[in-house]
Amino acid sequence: MPHTPLSPETIAELQDLFGPDLQTQPDFDTCFTHDESGLSRTPEAVAEATSAEQISALLRLANERNFAVTPRGAGTGLAGGALAECGGVVLSMTKMDRIIDIDADNLVAVVEPGVITARVREAAKDKGLFFPPDPAGLDRSTIGGNAATNAGGPACVKYGVTKDYVLGLRVVLPSGEIVDTGASTRKRVVGYDLMRLLVGSEGTLGVITELRLKLIPHPRAVTASAVLFSDPRRAVQTVGAVMAKGVTPSALELMDHKCLRLVHDLLPFPLHGDTPSLLLIETDGDKEQVERDMERILDVCREHGALKIIPASTEAQRAKLWDIRRQISLRIHDAAAIYASEDVVVPIARIPDLIDALPGLEAAFDLTIFAFGHAGDGNIHLNIISRDNNAQDRMQACLPRVIKIVLDLDGAMSGEHGIGVAKKPFIEMELPPTILALQRQIKTAFDPNGVLNPGKIF
Repeated sequence: MPHTPLSPETIAELQDLFGPDLQTQPDFDTCFTHDESGLSRTPEAVAEATSAEQISALLRLANERNFAVTPRGAGTGLAGGALAECGGVVLSMTKMDRIIDIDADNLVAVVEPGVITARVREAAKDKGLFFPPDPAGLDRSTIGGNAATNAGGPACVKYGVTKDYVLGLRVVLPSGEIVDTGASTRKRVVGYDLMRLLVGSEGTLGVITELRLKLIPHPRAVTASAVLFSDPRRAVQTVGAVMAKGVTPSALELMDHKCLRLVHDLLPFPLHGDTPSLLLIETDGDKEQVERDMERILDVCREHGALKIIPASTEAQRAKLWDIRRQISLRIHDAAAIYASEDVVVPIARIPDLIDALPGLEAAFDLTIFAFGHAGDGNIHLNIISRDNNAQDRMQACLPRVIKIVLDLDGAMSGEHGIGVAKKPFIEMELPPTILALQRQIKTAFDPNGVLNPGKIF
């Protein structure tokens, strides 16, 4: 059923509910019309929430008046998941940004969804504790948005993704009812695990208003190394060999030759050959263990033909290496007139096959594809760009070809960005009709009127 535009009466009720925290057309900040996917959708109003009760009242009104509500964190998503696909109200969560408690005795943090992820990490570290998930935008993305997309990052090769650190959620259901899911304990088997269903549901099943997060002791030491190889296949074969040795690095990142050439001025070595590739490797733990693990890893790298090893044992040295990794994304954006970010996942041993397929795609569609990302778990970010503003049709034709290659390699189209709007046209390539039908039934059970973040995933 189509959604109903906001009437003057509805807007008046929203103004009573949100006061100065409600913005309406044409006076709202245009940042709420887009995210980092490059897509844009214009809502009819923007409401900045400050309490679960306020959100509850909003959703009850949405069901009564049949308008859409789209939850939004900081807008750092790359799949259009926080865009107002069906108009209505964008519900901004950034003002709910309190760190309620860091419980060092039970290793638990209680936070609101608008807290920037880096602040969670810093608050935990102040108590000698560690919150491992570290998406690329951790200094800008919110913890609620990370939970909504089940964000990962470089550390997930050792520590897992966001869902592995969510113990419980307070959620406003699409009906407006406020519920608590999960627990404060590390283990619980009581009925279906709705909390895990909500994590990664992209704001389509409920609005997260509070999170209980698992913390762990902070590593005592960290060390890193950058290792240069002549080509990506040799680099990725090294990744598999490292994992087979029984050593689990805390980060294992791959950068292909196109990425390295973008940041050549930041590299502490010259680039030689046609396809040089870099592994950025990190280990953490007790000091002796960290050094021992790194040396075992570097021995494997040498056995597989490493051309250059750059150690980084101090925090300043590590920061310099990680800045090279982060600058890649920024410079790709700067070089692009049209841009698409695909966060595909393949089995580790199939990463070279994925990279080998890229030149054919580039030639077929006259595009440039950069490959980098989390080689330790097979989550490779393909940034597809054109310097031609008229290449949109070629870009759209290329994307299903990329996804088919990934699926033929037993992979998945998204590892951490989610489906949102950007990947919605391709979901039937990966999920069979029976599974899609079950997922639609789950959405209907939670949200029978389709008011919460409609037009996403399916």
